[in-house]
Amino acid sequence: MTDTLDAIPETLAEIPRETTQDGPKVRLYLVDGSGFIFRAFHALPPLTRKSDGLPVGAVSGFCSMLWKLLVEMRSQADAPTHLAVVFDHSEDTFRNKLYDKYKAHRPPPPEDLVPQFPLVREATRAFGVPCLELPGYEADDLIAAYACKVRDLGGEVMIVSSDKDLMQLVGPQVFMLDTMKNLKIGIEQVIEKFGVPPEKVVDVQALCGDSVDNVPGAPGIGIKTASQLINEFGDLDTLLSRASEIKQPKRRETLIEYADQIRLSRELVKLDCDTPLPSPIDELAVDDPDPAVLAEFLERMEFRTLARRIGDGKAGGQPAVATPAPEVRAKAPPQHGAVDVNAYQCVRDVETLDAWIARARAAGIVAFDTETDALSATSANLCGVSLAVAPGEACYIPVGHEHEHEGDGGLNFDGKEELVQIPCEQVIARLKPLLEDPSVLKVAQNGKYDLAVLSRYGIDVGPIEDTMLISFTLEGGLHKSHGMDELSKLWLGHEPISFKTVAGTGKSQKSFKHVELGAATCYAAEDADVTLRLYEHLRPRLAHEGLLTVYETVERPMPKVLVEMELAGVKVDPERLRQLSNDFSVRMGELETEAHRLAGRPFNLGSPKQIGEVLFKEMGLGSGKFTATGQLSTDASMLEDLAAQGHELPRVLLDWRQLSKLKGTYTDNLVAAIDPKTGRVHTSYSLAAATTGRLASSDPNLQNIPIRTEEGRKIRRCFIAEPGNVLISADYSQIELRLLAHIGDIPQLKRAFKEGLDIHAMTASEMFGVPVEGMPAETRRRAKAINFGIVYGISAFGLSNQLGISREEAGAYIKTYFERFPGIRTYMDRMQQQVRSQAFVTTIFGRKVHIPAARGKSQAERGFADRAAINAPIQGAAADVIRRAMIRMPDALREAGLTAKMLLQVHDELVFEAPEAEADRVIAVAREIMESAHEPAVSLSVPLVVEARAAANWDDAH
Repeated sequence: MTDTLDAIPETLAEIPRETTQDGPKVRLYLVDGSGFIFRAFHALPPLTRKSDGLPVGAVSGFCSMLWKLLVEMRSQADAPTHLAVVFDHSEDTFRNKLYDKYKAHRPPPPEDLVPQFPLVREATRAFGVPCLELPGYEADDLIAAYACKVRDLGGEVMIVSSDKDLMQLVGPQVFMLDTMKNLKIGIEQVIEKFGVPPEKVVDVQALCGDSVDNVPGAPGIGIKTASQLINEFGDLDTLLSRASEIKQPKRRETLIEYADQIRLSRELVKLDCDTPLPSPIDELAVDDPDPAVLAEFLERMEFRTLARRIGDGKAGGQPAVATPAPEVRAKAPPQHGAVDVNAYQCVRDVETLDAWIARARAAGIVAFDTETDALSATSANLCGVSLAVAPGEACYIPVGHEHEHEGDGGLNFDGKEELVQIPCEQVIARLKPLLEDPSVLKVAQNGKYDLAVLSRYGIDVGPIEDTMLISFTLEGGLHKSHGMDELSKLWLGHEPISFKTVAGTGKSQKSFKHVELGAATCYAAEDADVTLRLYEHLRPRLAHEGLLTVYETVERPMPKVLVEMELAGVKVDPERLRQLSNDFSVRMGELETEAHRLAGRPFNLGSPKQIGEVLFKEMGLGSGKFTATGQLSTDASMLEDLAAQGHELPRVLLDWRQLSKLKGTYTDNLVAAIDPKTGRVHTSYSLAAATTGRLASSDPNLQNIPIRTEEGRKIRRCFIAEPGNVLISADYSQIELRLLAHIGDIPQLKRAFKEGLDIHAMTASEMFGVPVEGMPAETRRRAKAINFGIVYGISAFGLSNQLGISREEAGAYIKTYFERFPGIRTYMDRMQQQVRSQAFVTTIFGRKVHIPAARGKSQAERGFADRAAINAPIQGAAADVIRRAMIRMPDALREAGLTAKMLLQVHDELVFEAPEAEADRVIAVAREIMESAHEPAVSLSVPLVVEARAAANWDDAH
């Protein structure tokens, strides 16, 4: 191996250096070592050294990122002359003496990461890079001291980090480099982030505080308000001295009351440029690694693949020169915009594939897409993979194409007698290191599908960006779809090739594996090309529009979580389902007979037209309402109205419809949905479905099984655990009401939740003056209907139908409710004013929910917008909370040594499968993660409570 590393190309020490009158100009790169470590740890799957089981995943990722940086430095015209990696020291710093709660609530590092800290420092030295740290100081302070020193000497500094705290150092000679996004950060980018230039960032941070580091700041003041205040008053000291001049009472009182706390926060966030330098700048000069030392370290760590890459000079910046390979071209539809589908390449030999992989490493970013022979990611076979390394530079790698049938000369691709493609296992073996490399950013559109497919081929893709989720974060609610074709037409002015163009339609539609390679290349490579262009167009908007945190914390991590759940599936009892289906059929027959008796003649219970004729024309149960097509309406609300008036037939029809839906949607469909390979049902979750961030389930939909009817509960009993296991249901208790209490700042509700009172009984007591003890069940039921209905803007009409009372009585209930809880009316008015002025509302986690109907021309549209504006911040916050819990859950279960798997999410409920012996511990972990999921981003004024239970089937566990 030593010989392999002897030939490191273009030595770092020989980089030409610009000179000035005072001598060589210093260009110093300072790498935030802690940032690299944690990024590597969380981006890569766990990796252990085979010889002794030592965790080394973070070390491996760190080495790959460092080597990639070294190679990229070498290729730059203004290459650095000096370089160091800076680490935090493990001891407390001077900030802990200033404020004993500084970083106090930060959890300890993951157990698997702790032994890797010293190995990462050893790796840094093995690569010939100085390793800096200092007891009593944070890495940020060391970076600040070196940056200020070099700047004052007339040199330039590049801080390799994405840490916002370091932005206070940016200036004409000091920049930051976010290698994950390949983004250079200068003064302009700092202003976009903080609303002030770098020299005033500390003042803004002092006002905002920092929940991650537990810096208190000023309660209720965020970045936007802080920047406005600093820009208006000039600096923090002036602002605090003139706080009494501020017009807004709450803001004025906060600044006066918390002035000392704000000044303390400034000391905590301000970096110390006078930090002692542990090594002179001269000792940081760029130099080559000692091949023998580096080879010994890599051998000891068992990083043989990385050693080969370094020896070949292919560390993300040195593409290998490949022999041009035969290309496949196809006639394509007329090109649209600037996308030229004729420029794409079909990769059919290993040399060409290696060249594309090297180009992807050199670019540090690659858009990718998979083509398969089926829609289900849990069972589809791979047909090929497409890559794009730059706009217009894309390829398609076929691996699973085949002739439609033997002897079909019409499908001899490009006139050849033989279908030429690289064996699938060879392509997977070569793509796996690229798609798992933490130093190369992957980009996909609806990447959850691709992650699931590739996971079944042994590839754990990461890190990954998703253009569909970026679009959804930016404009959820503005577009019916965030699919690639729609986004391409909207933002690129380009209409991509449709699937039916290459595969046909209807009965003549063929599987993608039978599409000839020329057309397949145009179609597939264009997907990757368009995805990369969309990423470059949409991604910068996240930071600019203040939505980066939402995307990074509740959107971007979700696909990997859902892939694990979807691939795990859930077991159902087919025999019990078949019996239930038979029972439903018998009951439906009885209801049909009863309906015919009540109507006085036979009719089709599944025909709305015949039902309308029977109810309104023959039985005279009213004049009815007509649909847009001129047909009498017989929807559920109409039948429920008639049933509430005492008519029997509408109630029979409702019961028949419910059984028909349950039979068709669940008892029959679930048996058909069982995967023959796994024996389990695998649903698919949609991330960009509901504007509030709620997930949607399909194929089959497992989120709409009724739980308040006996028939629905019977279906849930068919969901079972494997022998020796149990199902565990963990469900948030009244989460939307709790969030309403917090968001609306409702004192009575907050008190009730804090004291663990029966919220519905308390509400009834407040409204009707009835003591909680001995309260009639009907009184509590009415309060419960209002509590839940108010979140959705329930009307007197809706409440009257639900409770079976007159509209006047229902209206009086609602009036009394608002009189007893005026804060709720205030909250509703505030949300309606917001949506009318800006056509969107936001959740407490920053999710933006667009409601374009607020700008509608009709009163009906604007009324819908008013109701949506009331509900969206609450339902959206609930969706954000459970997403955050789901993202943390897999690691929490693994860290606890548990083998339990998360299987399902049904809005406020998570369902797990675990060995019986683990049940109690799984419940404890699930409760802990779910009840604290809002932290540290949001501090709630009411507790979140999770109810959890284990049982052999889903219904008994709920």
